Amino acid sequence: MKDSIMIRDRRAKIVATVGPASGSPFMLRTLFTKGVDTFRLNFSHGEHAIHAATVDAIRALEREVGVPIGILQDLQGPKIRLGRIAGGERMLERSEKIALVAEDTTNDLTAIHLPHPEIFDAIAPGHRLFIDDGRVQLTVVAKAPGRIEAEVLEGGKVSDRKGVNLPDCVLDLPVLTEKDRGDLEYGLSLGVDWVALSFVQKASDIDALRAVVGDSVGIVAKIEKPSALDEIEAIVRKSDAIMIARGDLGVEIPPEQVPARQKEIIALCRSECRPVIVATQMLESMTSSPAPTRAEASDVATAVYDGADAVMLSAESATGAFPAEAVEVMDCVIRSTEAHSFYAKSIAASREPAPTPADMIADTAATLACSLQSKCILAYSVSGATGVRIAARRPKLPLILMTRDERVSRRMALVWGMRSMQEPSISDYNSMVSTAKDECARLLSPAIGDTMVVLSGSPFGKVGSTNNIRVAKFR
Repeated sequence: MKDSIMIRDRRAKIVATVGPASGSPFMLRTLFTKGVDTFRLNFSHGEHAIHAATVDAIRALEREVGVPIGILQDLQGPKIRLGRIAGGERMLERSEKIALVAEDTTNDLTAIHLPHPEIFDAIAPGHRLFIDDGRVQLTVVAKAPGRIEAEVLEGGKVSDRKGVNLPDCVLDLPVLTEKDRGDLEYGLSLGVDWVALSFVQKASDIDALRAVVGDSVGIVAKIEKPSALDEIEAIVRKSDAIMIARGDLGVEIPPEQVPARQKEIIALCRSECRPVIVATQMLESMTSSPAPTRAEASDVATAVYDGADAVMLSAESATGAFPAEAVEVMDCVIRSTEAHSFYAKSIAASREPAPTPADMIADTAATLACSLQSKCILAYSVSGATGVRIAARRPKLPLILMTRDERVSRRMALVWGMRSMQEPSISDYNSMVSTAKDECARLLSPAIGDTMVVLSGSPFGKVGSTNNIRVAKFR
């Protein structure tokens, strides 16, 4: 089982959210066998003890199969919600004038409680408020201290604690709430590999998280706010990976703009050598149906054609009735897409030129290996950066990363086409090349005369030193 799973017959990775439908050791093993590469723990839900049990089960599975498995901790972030409403709910009619107020309005039938003082500071006439994922829409006509006068653009029912989106203003919110800080500390103690920061508004938000976690985990910036799009290049450069969280993003910007934004962000991430995940509602109907809609299959395929490193399941695997089937469908769609003749042309057409010496080395190695029809490309990397650069070129060859660091090895489970192995005993260049040839021979069964391209650095084992390309021949 170990050898057969080490090299999957697809390149784009699958991220699956763990929840009540998928948290048992048996189901985690089933989902991994069917194609999951990284498991997402959604800290908006679930107690710490449940997440700890999930991590223990994933690590036990990892030891069983001998393959690094990624774990992504997704922090809740600041949630903007209505307060309690008199009577528990209220129907708003189009063109109705209403007031949103800072004080409790449980006994007031004329106003709605909005317990977020930062909103009253930042909002201005003409700004919009979306309630309950945009089902109800308001526009601000006037404001006073602690009070917002608004007109209803799209009516509907509102009730206690419904979510609020504010697409037109940047709020002065903490990057990490008290809950996030407690969850983050706990996640780090469990040994998660990635931490996803929700509701990123600006590039400095990444600096605030980096100051807490350092290089102990990879940082995933979730793009779900219009303000993040204004600083997208800086956010991508400061992050270790990006998640295009289309749920909230699709509420706060017009839905017809989401596909183009998705393509832009994926292209930028490839150019900057950052893994990118496309998330939210990819196979939404499979929460209650054993088969996807044709539109959903097309959505997954589009993300793969665009060059995404990974596609993600949310409710489909966390609470849905068919988590294993959802993974199986996603795996099948990815493999079918990658096998189509248009895929290679699409990926090649979207490739950006290498702008730095490190990227040029990766680009040269990928071009050389493809020209020689090598059996694989293997990178020895301390930080994993060389592996990510190679993957950004999307070469049509097996990609393998060898590293001393177990954490780096696990992070590669999110990177397009990359399979990793931890080899802590390697101490010099010659032993690395010898071990690389042995491992590739075991995994890929090369014929005599086949080649592999090896990337490494001198001085050996130093971060940022990749400067050597070698063609090794199997004899």
